[in-house]
Amino acid sequence: MAAPTSVVVLDRGNNTTCTVNLHGATVVSWRVNNQEQIFVSKQSIFDGRRPIRGGIPFVFPQYGSENPQIPNHGFARVSRWKVEKPPEALIGGDVEAVFSLRDDEFIRNNYWNYTFRLTYRLILREKELHFIIAVFNPSKEVTFKFNLLLHTYFKVPDVRRCQITGLHGCTFIDKTRVGVFQEGRESVTINEWTDRIYQNTSQEHVITNVVSGRKMRVQKYNFPDTVIWNPWSDHAKDVSDFGPTEYPNMICVKSGHVSNPVVLLPGTAFEASQILQVM
Repeated sequence: MAAPTSVVVLDRGNNTTCTVNLHGATVVSWRVNNQEQIFVSKQSIFDGRRPIRGGIPFVFPQYGSENPQIPNHGFARVSRWKVEKPPEALIGGDVEAVFSLRDDEFIRNNYWNYTFRLTYRLILREKELHFIIAVFNPSKEVTFKFNLLLHTYFKVPDVRRCQITGLHGCTFIDKTRVGVFQEGRESVTINEWTDRIYQNTSQEHVITNVVSGRKMRVQKYNFPDTVIWNPWSDHAKDVSDFGPTEYPNMICVKSGHVSNPVVLLPGTAFEASQILQVM
């Protein structure tokens, strides 16, 4: 695991906590009444260089590897973030922390030559985890484009028993078949290698049969896309930091803005949010 100084813990009491690794501002644990909700691979490498396999990585400014100069899924998940505001109790007992990432000489010279600032606010409630994100363009004359996504790995007892609502009728890009299709199922199930970008999805999804057979509600704002991913046995063995038999115990339901980039004009900001709720 990462050194203690690399980790920030939000503790609401009653064994309800959220742990953030400053490498990528990656949420690596979310426990509700001492039950872990987030999947992290047992083979994940915590070396402060490679992305963490599991948790909730922060994907910015690209999804995938369209620009080879930028790391796959962007540099934000492999950059060290700053603690803007340490965990602090709010009125009512909820706990808040704020993290930030901005351009520096290394990022501009090696990855992305733009001035930017990200703020990432987390609020831990009794059975909810809130994510409030802002992307700022402080330039007076330069516009930039980006993708943004929360790459959430949910822990599940058996992915084959999970169902995901809020995708019926949506078009999706299927990376396993190469093409654009329309979802005809009322609830999506996973029984094979799955890598789909669903477009213009509902602002709410419910995932059934997560930890202890419960449901997980995903609510999102300004995230028009939902990515569903599971490598299955076909590809789990090809991922060096992912156990070949771990795929039944995770499902990725990712809220994002990836089908089309966000165009951010000089002096403006983009905001998006997500709420995870154990039902």
